[in-house]
Amino acid sequence: MSKYDKLVPDFSKGLLTVVLQHFTNKNVLMVGFMNEEAFELTKRDEVVWFFSRSKNRLWKKGESSEHYQFVKDMYLDCDQDALLIMIDPAGPTCHRNTESCFDVPVAFGLDDLEETIRQRAVGHDEKSYTNYLLDKGTDKIAKKFGEEAFEVVIGAKNHDKEEVANETADLLYHLGVLLYDQGVDVADVTKVLIERHQKKNNFKGERKDVDNY
Repeated sequence: MSKYDKLVPDFSKGLLTVVLQHFTNKNVLMVGFMNEEAFELTKRDEVVWFFSRSKNRLWKKGESSEHYQFVKDMYLDCDQDALLIMIDPAGPTCHRNTESCFDVPVAFGLDDLEETIRQRAVGHDEKSYTNYLLDKGTDKIAKKFGEEAFEVVIGAKNHDKEEVANETADLLYHLGVLLYDQGVDVADVTKVLIERHQKKNNFKGERKDVDNY
């Protein structure tokens, strides 16, 4: 049994159009096509397989470069004839050795920061600053977070945009380490924000105490 067995694409119209999207920064990486066999192999291996129209054969993305596209989640569109795959790439997706086949700007957000911190932590790299903080424990991490927050305040008091941007980047990094230390994911925080947003939008009265932001 695969967790993707509930997905039933409609192959009656021909090949399934497939869009690969990075699971953290949400950049669109490439577009390809699947026949039913490629779809079943992708479900089984949780690595992306395509059907090559030019070579008229199945091909595993990354079979030459070893830049495999590991499946994090899959979504069918409303007509069941297009598939969105959220992937964790093992390297550049494009044959040009770029992250994306589209010339989109390189993105790096909170999800990417969280993944970077996780990789440092599970890699047990003794030379990494992340592992130094995690080894020192919650008190050290919280102290550093407080110090960085104060640095942001100083930058704001100085009306120095560059300083505020730099110190906020440091603050977000230390917040990421603190969240990891506490077992809290960015997704957990996002869920709270979504619930607050929905509560605000669904409230029909005039009360102000439901506005959490």
